[in-house]
Amino acid sequence: MLTLVNARLVDPKGDRILDGGLVIEGGRIAEIFEGAREGLDCGGRCLAPGIVDIGVKVGEPGERHKESFRTAGAAAAAGGVTTMVTRPDTLPAIDTPEALEFQQRRAVGTSPVNVLPMAALTKGRDGREMTEIGFLMDAGAVAFTDTRAVADTRVFQRCLSYAAGLGALVVGHPQEPRLSAGACMTTGLYASMLGLPDVPPVAERIGLERDLALAEITGARYHADQISAAAGLPALARAKRAGLRVTAGVSIHHLTLNELDIGDYRTFFKLTPPLRSEDDRVAMVEALAEGLIDVVGSFHTPQDEEEKRLPFEEAASGAVGLETLLPAAMQLHHAGHLTLPALWRALALNPARLLGLDAGRLAPGAPADLVLFDPDTPFVLDRATLRSKSKNTPYDLRRLQGRVLATWVGGREVYRREAP
Repeated sequence: MLTLVNARLVDPKGDRILDGGLVIEGGRIAEIFEGAREGLDCGGRCLAPGIVDIGVKVGEPGERHKESFRTAGAAAAAGGVTTMVTRPDTLPAIDTPEALEFQQRRAVGTSPVNVLPMAALTKGRDGREMTEIGFLMDAGAVAFTDTRAVADTRVFQRCLSYAAGLGALVVGHPQEPRLSAGACMTTGLYASMLGLPDVPPVAERIGLERDLALAEITGARYHADQISAAAGLPALARAKRAGLRVTAGVSIHHLTLNELDIGDYRTFFKLTPPLRSEDDRVAMVEALAEGLIDVVGSFHTPQDEEEKRLPFEEAASGAVGLETLLPAAMQLHHAGHLTLPALWRALALNPARLLGLDAGRLAPGAPADLVLFDPDTPFVLDRATLRSKSKNTPYDLRRLQGRVLATWVGGREVYRREAP
């Protein structure tokens, strides 16, 4: 039994912050209390449910030199992420029960945090033939995604229809493939100044409108992985008002960065979808605060130096984010956009509910997956200190606030920050 005392308890479900502590027994929260007791002193810092991060790329199999379950798990623990929901865009793709079981064996005993796999929606992620969704669910897949748009609408409709019959969650990537092919910036004056191939934000709207229409006629559970442009928000709002089984996520990078951060062709800011205008960024923050967008994720995508140290158009897309998600998200709190409980609904409670997990909350009986953090500590991020194998973060040398002090998974301490 472990008793944590003198903490500010961030309760996303109750939308409150309590001064008190909790008791952990048998890997679960046994009691929540207010006031003082004897136990492990949290020093008046914030104690919240561990983050459930949907859309994490781990390089096993095929790209272990970029990230392994060991290094990704270490980064997650240091970032307060207690559950990684991994993507199937590996080499080869996770599109068979055998590939899924191999990945799970690699994760067990290697990662200190929970690992839940997503599987590919189509074989080879090529958008032509549906995977064996039922068999993959039996093998442990929690959702299905190609991590890119399925261009063939008929194939995507069949996938949604089949998934609806099994109650499976489909995670879509809303983009119109032809408009977005080869683009690395958002259409606008800045893209023209840099002379880079661009994609208009309407490409996201077109892709989202199609996906939502198919979700409506099939009755499938659909989650848009990354909403990044204001143009798509009205369609999402209409779908939710109509009672469709749809949710949406947003990348922490699209909440805190904009296209001007690319500066002089800085490839650590090359992402998919590309960074948007400041107006789009503000619209994403407002949609999150209103509850229109449900989930915030890191979309951790490790890339090695050789693939990032290239001309912008040729460089690989993506950024690491497991260890920077919490301090980057704290910018939204310190700017007054979201309270801590509201922020933790998007980081922990909502993604847990989406996947049917009994996590993301502070309540008796809930898993003791917890993060202790100081929301106010300022620091300058040095990418060389990140625990990920790859160091491609857009926050390098940026001043951030918010330090993870300790992380518990099932009541077991998996990370504690050393005193400086």
